[in-house]
Amino acid sequence: MTDEQKKLLQAKRRLEEAEARNRVKEHKARTRRLIQEGAILEKVVPQIKTMELSDIEPFLKAHLTT
Repeated sequence: MTDEQKKLLQAKRRLEEAEARNRVKEHKARTRRLIQEGAILEKVVPQIKTMELSDIEPFLKAHLTT
């Protein structure tokens, strides 16, 4: 393997690692946002806490649709 091939392979791996870090960062940001939104929802609609997950969407649609 030549030096150029090694450098190219290293650059490719660095790029893949950077992309993987970005995916992890985006995933953590989405998780944080969903947790915050869920907390706000529970604060505004306390009965959500005792509902089954499958019942929440129909409940919200029925009460938020005009």
